[in-house]
Amino acid sequence: MSLKFFQYTDQPWRTLYYFYTGLTIVFVRLPYWIIASSVPKWRPRATWSFTRSLKIRAGNAFTDSLYQTTGIPVKSYANLDAMSADKLGFVWVQALDERLVLGDIARMAKANGITPAKIWGFWSGRKGTDGKWGQPALAGEKVLYHCHGGGYVTGSGAGTDLVAGFTDAILTGTNNIIPRIFAIDYRLCSAAPFKPANPYPAALIDALSGYYYLTHTLGISPKDIVVSGDSAGGHLALALVRYLAIYQQEIPDIAHPMPRALLLASPTVDWACTHDEGPTCSMVRNATTDCVAPILQSGYTARGLLGSLLPSEIATNPWLSPASLKLPQSKGLFSGLPPTCIIAGGAEQTVDAMHTLRDRIVADNGEEGLLYLEWPDATHDFIIDPGHEPERGQALVALVSWVQSLQ
Repeated sequence: MSLKFFQYTDQPWRTLYYFYTGLTIVFVRLPYWIIASSVPKWRPRATWSFTRSLKIRAGNAFTDSLYQTTGIPVKSYANLDAMSADKLGFVWVQALDERLVLGDIARMAKANGITPAKIWGFWSGRKGTDGKWGQPALAGEKVLYHCHGGGYVTGSGAGTDLVAGFTDAILTGTNNIIPRIFAIDYRLCSAAPFKPANPYPAALIDALSGYYYLTHTLGISPKDIVVSGDSAGGHLALALVRYLAIYQQEIPDIAHPMPRALLLASPTVDWACTHDEGPTCSMVRNATTDCVAPILQSGYTARGLLGSLLPSEIATNPWLSPASLKLPQSKGLFSGLPPTCIIAGGAEQTVDAMHTLRDRIVADNGEEGLLYLEWPDATHDFIIDPGHEPERGQALVALVSWVQSLQ
């Protein structure tokens, strides 16, 4: 099926599209959604509640509209006043030493003109005794280093963004087992039909800068850091830890030791969509239970990540699509990962790729190296949704047990 995206980026078509979409939602689609969501057998899944059914239908309409117009929201926090910065836990993160950009990442950075840059991140949870953010960890204190979702094109680590659903869940739903979270605001990419910016590996270099900030600037022991990411942030978190596993011994005087563990929530790990073939693939069979199709099928993120790289690399480069079915070699890609937990939903459109990732991690590290948790009726990134119960609560209970096992 041929799908078209970003058809209404120019005026007056964009305004007309918004007007038409608004009218059809208010007078046609919303009444239908309410009726259909009221009857269990008409819901996307009969086990779902009325609210979840209505949310996913509205979510599909919202995502579709974003990928037909210029509606992908991007917000910068670089010019916050002191009061707002303190309220949000804002801190600056210095640019990474360029000597730490190695191997294939250095090749891609050179091809795309990417260099380390000064960025920022956000703390949440416990402040120091001086009332400031970013204090060194107490003995044995676990710190979560989080990479937010948003398809690499939107989102933020700020507590006012969607990521707050994830950070709040960890801080309030895990018995204070992880009392602090640092979320990095990595550079977001963009591509045609908009101005191209920040292709890969800009985000990975920024994630490395954040890790260096924690381990070297603050002196937090890597054994006390759990790296995490949700959705596209899961892809970034995985790439960060893979990079550390591959290059940690390359330059021992300034190397980045491995973190204690890796947590991935609904990671997006196949930007080439190599799993999306046939009527039984999760992209098709879960079309009514998830709303990420335009993000993947538009190819917008893929183009944004590629920049000047060859288009074929989106399917053949493990840094870009680590679960791609078209990688020339998958054995050994994930060797040396720390204990890893993947949280997934059986109603996700990208769950097939997560199964491939699961199998590859187990092949390289053994079953004891991975805890894979999947809830059959959960949808994409369900941990960020406080109303996605009982799955969200069950996932948090499982996370507590997993983190305790890391002690």
